[in-house]
Amino acid sequence: MKTLILLALAGLGAQLVDGSLGMAYGVTSTTLLLAFGTNPAAASATVHLAEIGTTLASGVAHWRFGNVDWRVVGRIGIPGAVGAFAGATVLSSLSTDVAKPVMALILLGLGLYVLGRFTFLGLPAGNLGKPLRRRFLSPLGVVAGFLDATGGGGWGPVGTPAILASGRLEPRKVIGSIDTSEFLVAVAASLGFLLGLGSEGVDYTWAGALLVGGLIAAPIAAWLVRHVPPRILGSAVGGLIVLTNIRTLLRSDWVGAGDTAQWAVYGVVYAAWAGALAYAFREHRRTLAAADGAADRTEGTAGARTADAAPTAEGPAGVGTAGERTPDAAPTA
Repeated sequence: MKTLILLALAGLGAQLVDGSLGMAYGVTSTTLLLAFGTNPAAASATVHLAEIGTTLASGVAHWRFGNVDWRVVGRIGIPGAVGAFAGATVLSSLSTDVAKPVMALILLGLGLYVLGRFTFLGLPAGNLGKPLRRRFLSPLGVVAGFLDATGGGGWGPVGTPAILASGRLEPRKVIGSIDTSEFLVAVAASLGFLLGLGSEGVDYTWAGALLVGGLIAAPIAAWLVRHVPPRILGSAVGGLIVLTNIRTLLRSDWVGAGDTAQWAVYGVVYAAWAGALAYAFREHRRTLAAADGAADRTEGTAGARTADAAPTAEGPAGVGTAGERTPDAAPTA
């Protein structure tokens, strides 16, 4: 029961992050299942099974809040489903001893990407209004879908920053569209695992616990997407993913590090993570201060213009009302 409660809370937290950032549900949940000792293919299969429900709920919530661009959903979601099915088939064919460190490496890379992206760049905004073309979205969908199935997550960490970096779609619609299209990816990956693994190793109770937490969080996350500081949240989640998967690698047969070496690495990671969070928080405050200063300058300029315009309405000395300017007023004008 404690495990199920922990999984439900993890599903809730992961969906809050995913619905607010457009990424990290699969990466976070799969990392937790691997920490419990689940075999990599079964962990990814369990998470994708839960994601069928969470992504559907998240998509509906984002749609109701106007966060979805359906053209983007179709152009990236269908190729993503193809990539996810292929990735599930590949992962199902790997032995557990090989798959676990391979998945940890993929997750570590994704975690470093999320940490660096949000710590140093935040959520970029660029050329809004330009169309996102199929020749960009289709390959992106295939790659993101493949990584999502083989790594137990990756759809959001690959797809969301790539579309955000293009600057052609406002952030809330990027996040809503990626979350909605992930439903197709989850269905395709689940079918791939079903054909490759059958029901072997998939814990439906655990999938149900993750699903319950995700369903509770989905509508909250769709609302929070406009209010949560994504820079700080992204740094926090990225650091957690990095730390957990470094732990998996250090304890694997590939590395086999001793306790002293492990704790030395953990110390470096904790220090870097704390520094990243502090930097993200400082930059977030600086961005808010700059935005407030720009707003104050705009209001001040508008007020000055109003004040300058006020005397001319009644007319200064030597000047009548509009259309009644006296000859003496011409030089002063």
